[in-house]
Amino acid sequence: MNILILGSGGREHALAWAIKQNPKCDRLIVAPGNAGIADLAETAALDPCDGAQVTAFAADNAIDLVVIGPEAPLVAGIVDELRAAGFAVFGPSAAAARLESSKAFTKAICDACDAPTAAYAHFTDPQAAKAYVRDRPTPIVVKADGLAAGKGVVVAETTDAALSAIDDMMGGQFGTAGAEVVIEDFLRGEEASFFVLCDGETVLPLGTAQDHKRVGDGDTGPNTGGMGAYSPAPVMTDAVTEATLARIVRPCVAEMARRGTPFTGVLFVGLMIEDGAPSLVEFNVRLGDPECQCLMMRLGGQVLDLIQACAEGRLDGQQVHWADDHAMTVVMAANGYPGAYEKGTQIKGLEDLPEDSFHMAFHAGTTRSEEHVLATGGRVLALTARGDTLARAHERAYALVDALDWPEGFCRRDIGWRAL
Repeated sequence: MNILILGSGGREHALAWAIKQNPKCDRLIVAPGNAGIADLAETAALDPCDGAQVTAFAADNAIDLVVIGPEAPLVAGIVDELRAAGFAVFGPSAAAARLESSKAFTKAICDACDAPTAAYAHFTDPQAAKAYVRDRPTPIVVKADGLAAGKGVVVAETTDAALSAIDDMMGGQFGTAGAEVVIEDFLRGEEASFFVLCDGETVLPLGTAQDHKRVGDGDTGPNTGGMGAYSPAPVMTDAVTEATLARIVRPCVAEMARRGTPFTGVLFVGLMIEDGAPSLVEFNVRLGDPECQCLMMRLGGQVLDLIQACAEGRLDGQQVHWADDHAMTVVMAANGYPGAYEKGTQIKGLEDLPEDSFHMAFHAGTTRSEEHVLATGGRVLALTARGDTLARAHERAYALVDALDWPEGFCRRDIGWRAL
């Protein structure tokens, strides 16, 4: 098979690494890719959101399957264009991608099928939003309705903090993504990420993980795109998993189909679990980053078979084969992230790291200049390891971190602390 992956981050590096292990993969192209991806696949200078460019490239290169990593191309309708041209695609239509691109839309889907989620209100007028906040208890959660690169959520401990968040979001901090806001009651409990494959009808659980959103140790500081993750999530017991499927996932997938916008691809179900009862925090319509790195490390080459079955509408009868193991990924970010940070610093020691089924340095924001790997993004590397216990995976992941020579980067030193 000739396979095209769209994206340039750690998620796409992990997908490419796993897919490449499957003997069905003959030619693998990642567009646009990064310095790490270029070591295992071809890369192509494509804009993943340019449907005409991607479709022409897929035709010219006899692509059999297109796998879309990030959310922006999905929301832009790349799947619709590729499918119209006859390509098998892993990902949802633009209409179904609204489960991520509009938090108000997701809340309406939950309302329609009585899926448990936080009480909320949706606003297009800042004064009305502020009046609502003044009447609600704190903490309270203010969310930009649209895509904000994982940063459009503020958990406000005080009413004044919530009012400031409304001013920032509706005043243009996240561009058009914050023109509307959803304000939610604060959910208590333990967070978990649950991933399921959907082909419009069949739902197949893919795996669980927990990530760390805050930038600092002890879950302190501002939210980020994710500073690390581990899989599986201990809180996702068989009972919690079945409750999530029965009360949230299957009803919402059925409601999407009823509306004529069936969901295909991977559904990322962000949960808050209190006393064994799951509530939906959010849906994303792609694999999480850095959770994907943990899942790919544990799943390996079977991922291609599952993705292909999902894209071709034949998930019914498929099985996910899990080893009884654990994986952890530690994100190394540029100093200053998620605020301002320096670009172009050199990362030394990468060539000496082990790369096997137990250790991988997945690249996110990197590029290669002559013989050097340079940091170009905020989140730069996802150092990922597997072990028969979470403690062993933790030990291996941090050994990778400590082997690097990159004084301009940092990481959290407590990934997995809840489970450990």
